[in-house]
Amino acid sequence: MSKSIEPTTYKNGFRLPSKSEPWLYPKPGAKELPPRPHYTTPQSVDVDTAPVNNGLGQSVLRSWPTIFNGTNSPDGVPDWWSPSTDVDVLIIGAGPTGLETALSLVRQGVKFRILDKGEMPLPTGRADAVLPRYVETLNAWGISTEVTEEGPIIERTSVWRDGKVLFHGRTHQSDSRFRGLHVITQGQLERIFVRDLLRHQILVERCHTLKEYDLSESDNPERPIKAVIRNDKTGREETVRAKFLVGSDGASSMIRKQLQIPFQGVSTEIYWGIMDGKFESDYPHAWIFGCYLSTEHGCCIIIPREDGHIRLYTQLNLSLIERVRRTKQENDPTFKEAGGKIDVHSITPEEVLIQANRIFAPFFVKFASPLTWYAIWKVSERVAESFSSKDLRVHLAGDAAVFGAFGLNASILDAANLGWKLGYCSRGLSPIQSLLPSYDMERRLHAANVVELSGKYLRYCCNSDEPVPHTHELGRDLGGEAIKNAVRGEPYGLAKPGEKLPEPLFLADYYRKYGSFMLGLDVAYGKSTLFPRQDEATSPAAVDNGVRAPNPRLSLSAGTTGYLYDVMKGAKYFHLVVFASSFEGLVKHNVQQFAKCLSDPAGFYSRYGGRELFNLVVVTKRLPFEIDAILTEPELQVLKEAASIVYDDQPPDEDGHTMWGVDHGTGAVVAVRPDLWVGKSVRPDQVDSLDKYFSGFLISQVKRNMNGINGLNS
Repeated sequence: MSKSIEPTTYKNGFRLPSKSEPWLYPKPGAKELPPRPHYTTPQSVDVDTAPVNNGLGQSVLRSWPTIFNGTNSPDGVPDWWSPSTDVDVLIIGAGPTGLETALSLVRQGVKFRILDKGEMPLPTGRADAVLPRYVETLNAWGISTEVTEEGPIIERTSVWRDGKVLFHGRTHQSDSRFRGLHVITQGQLERIFVRDLLRHQILVERCHTLKEYDLSESDNPERPIKAVIRNDKTGREETVRAKFLVGSDGASSMIRKQLQIPFQGVSTEIYWGIMDGKFESDYPHAWIFGCYLSTEHGCCIIIPREDGHIRLYTQLNLSLIERVRRTKQENDPTFKEAGGKIDVHSITPEEVLIQANRIFAPFFVKFASPLTWYAIWKVSERVAESFSSKDLRVHLAGDAAVFGAFGLNASILDAANLGWKLGYCSRGLSPIQSLLPSYDMERRLHAANVVELSGKYLRYCCNSDEPVPHTHELGRDLGGEAIKNAVRGEPYGLAKPGEKLPEPLFLADYYRKYGSFMLGLDVAYGKSTLFPRQDEATSPAAVDNGVRAPNPRLSLSAGTTGYLYDVMKGAKYFHLVVFASSFEGLVKHNVQQFAKCLSDPAGFYSRYGGRELFNLVVVTKRLPFEIDAILTEPELQVLKEAASIVYDDQPPDEDGHTMWGVDHGTGAVVAVRPDLWVGKSVRPDQVDSLDKYFSGFLISQVKRNMNGINGLNS
C-alpha cells in the first residue's frame, strides 16, 4: 500500500467504490447516536509520500497515529504502558530489522524495549518486495497472511537490450509454498509489525535516541549494559539496564561506530532515480518484472506494484550527477558523498523521466499519475567486519551490519538468527560464549555472499566494470570450506568453467546457479557446534546440517492438509521432527527408544527444558485411522501426549520422507532450530548423540524441572 485506500463498500458481497467514508463513526451528519460509551473512529492524518512530485498532483497516505505512532500518539500513551528500566534486550532502531527482532523476542517472553528516532513508521518507499524465505519466517511467527496478500507475486522476468528481447521466462521459482517475489512496501511491513507488537502490549518508543551506553559486568553482572536514552521531544533522559544491545540503527550506525568496527566495501558510481507511480508506455513488457538495457545510456528496472503502479529504477547519467556534485561543493567545500539516499531536490522527476526515455528508446514512457514515492539513491555495498562486539553483549543487524541489495530480505534472516539466540541466553537456556559467537559467523558469511552475487548482477545490468567487493576474508575467519559451500546451487549453470556464454544466456545461467540463493532458500551455514559435520554414509537423513529445513506437504488430520512448517510455529522452540515411516520393524524399535528417553527425567528432553524448549513432531506414513492403535501402546503413548502427529500420505516420489531423504529402515530424528535451519539428524535410538549435541550450547534446567516449570507434565 503506497497511497490511501479508496473508499469501498461490500454491500453486494464484493468490493465496489463508495461515495462516502464508511469507516467513520459516528457517521457525519447523523441525527441520533447511541448512548455513550461507544466506538469512535480515531483521528487520521494524510502523509505526503513523495517530498518531490511530477506536476500531476500530490500523493498522500492515510495514516492512523494512535495505532502506528507508538509513544508519539497524539492521544498520549495508554494507561497500561509502563516500560521497565531493567530489560533483557534494548533495540535501537525500529525499521524492519529492529521490528523483526522484536517479533522474535516477544514470542519468547523476553523483556525488551525498542526505540526509534522517527515520529512514525516509514510511510512508503524503500524496499519493494519480500522473498519466499522471508515469508516462511513470518509464517512461523503467525503473521504471513497480510504480507502475501498485499501486492502482486512476481514469477517471471523480462530483459531487453536496445529494442530486442534477451530473456523472457519463468524466474523466482522455488519449492517454497510461498512461490515468487511478493511485492509490498517497506512502510506497509512496518505497520504490520507495529500492530503485532501492539497486540502484545508493546509500543515503539518514538522520537527516542540512544544518547550513550557503556558496559561494566562488575557494576551489574546480570545486566552489564548501562544505556542513557533520550526523548528528543521532551528532552527527558532515562537510564536503562540491559543484558544485550541490538544496533539496528541503519547504515550510519552510531553503535557500529562506537564499537569501531570497520564497514568494508565500496561506494559505487552507480546512481538510481527511483519513482513509484502509474506510467503510460508502449514498451510491451512495461508491467512485467525485469530490466531494459541500453548499451549507450544505462539501465531501467521495472517492478510491478499494487493497483497498477510500478516502481521504475532509472540509472542516472554522470552529467546529472556531476552537476549535483558541483552544486554541493560550491555550497560546502568539505562535501564528500557517501552511499545511500541523496537529496531529492537535486534532480527532478522530469529529469529522471528524460533519462528513462533515452534508455527505453525506441519505446516511450510518461507519467500517468502523481508519484507515490521518489528518491535518488547511490549504490553502496558494505559489510561490517564483525556483527558482534568482542564481549558478545552488543550486536549489529540489518543495514548496520550489511548495506546493499536485498537488505530487507537479509534483515529477517539476521533477526530470526539473532532473536532466538538472544532469547535463549536471556532466559538462561544457553551460555553466551557457546551460542552467540555463531551469529557473526553465520550471518556475516551470508552477507558477504549477498553483496558479491547481487553486485555481479548489478554490474551486468548497469554495464559497469567497477570491481565487486569480496569481503569474506575480512574480520574473523569464516573458514574456507564454509565460504566454498555457502551457495549450493548448480555449480556451473549452463557453462563449463572458463566458457563464456552468449549474452542471451547470461541471465538464464545466473538464475540457474544463484536463483535459490537469491530467493533466500540456498543459504548454507558453516560447520560448528550448532551444525556438526554429517557422515553421509551413516546419516539416517540426506538433508545436510546447516541448511534450510525442507517443508513438504503433509496431512495434518483426516480433514486438513498443510505443510510441515504448519506444526513448527513460534520463535522459541527447537523442533524435534521424528520421521517414523510406517512404525514397523527396526523403525518402531528405534522410535520406542526415543519415546523412552522423553519420559526419563535424566534424559536430554527433560534436562534441557521439556515442552518449554522442544516442539515434538511425528511424521508417519500411517493414516489417521491407523495411528491411534499404534500410539496407545505403552512404549509410544508419550508421543500421543506430547507430539503433533502428521501424515505423510503424498505419493512416494514427492512425500516428506523422500524430500528429507529418510532411511525407511531406521527412521530419523531431526533437530531443527527455531529459525528453521537443520541442526542435526540421528537415528531415533541415538538419544545419546542428541544429548551430546544439545550439551554443546544448552544449560541443564533440572533445578527448574524439580520446581515444576518444565517437563512432560508442565
